[in-house]
Amino acid sequence: QDQLVESGGGLVQPGGSLRLSCTASGFTFSHNAMHWYRQAPGKERVWVATITSAGGGTNYADSVKGRFTISRDNAKNTVYLLMNSLKPEDTAVYYCNTYPAIRVNGYDYWGQGTQVTVSS
Repeated sequence: QDQLVESGGGLVQPGGSLRLSCTASGFTFSHNAMHWYRQAPGKERVWVATITSAGGGTNYADSVKGRFTISRDNAKNTVYLLMNSLKPEDTAVYYCNTYPAIRVNGYDYWGQGTQVTVSS
């Protein structure tokens, strides 16, 4: 069964850093580009970053460019998001997924996400 498990979130002060992890199972991870998304309270989920299947290419939303770094380890079926210089506006639940999203029983599947809170 397809599954995505995000971890690594927490409470951090502005200017701090966190590294998120997302471990995938149930599909051929190494054949898929992977993406990080985030959803702030009361807002829609938005795209944050992308990494190609082999890890040779990355792309970032303007809001995180220069501060976040996406990477992957295909041997571990895991994608990472290193977040530096965190700002209060980075507060959100962070998710990883393929694009289009993984489908399970006819519905888009999302993991539980990991909460990132940036506050002093």
